[in-house]
Amino acid sequence: MTGSRSRLPGERFVTAAMGLAVVLTVAYWVLWYAARSSVASNHRPAYYEFENAFPLADGWAVLCLLLALWGLHRRSAAAGLWLAAAGGAALYLFGMDVLYDLERRIWWRSGAGGWIELVINVLTLALGILLLRWTWVHRRALRFGD
Repeated sequence: MTGSRSRLPGERFVTAAMGLAVVLTVAYWVLWYAARSSVASNHRPAYYEFENAFPLADGWAVLCLLLALWGLHRRSAAAGLWLAAAGGAALYLFGMDVLYDLERRIWWRSGAGGWIELVINVLTLALGILLLRWTWVHRRALRFGD
């Protein structure tokens, strides 16, 4: 069911953040498989094995983001579900990535690649918090008349 077309406060920012996250995630994985050295923050075989475990989880996060975007565009009550799922996926990915990076000091011992990894981690955390907070604050309005 679709509802009115009026936007919720902050909706443009949230949709832009989700769109950017989709684009950056897809770009990362294209580069990972096409030009790995351009995005790898470490060159140990264990690091490659660790990163190779992420495409499915990142794919799930991207699917959640796309469904949330679609739900908001259609004013569907399902938008809240997909926003929460995307926020949770982002926080889970953040936790997995940060623990590995901290245990192996990736941020501090990998030069520019480590700093890029740190930025990715901070953006992932920020996205997860943004989506969960915004969804919670607007939980009643996200029903879109259902």
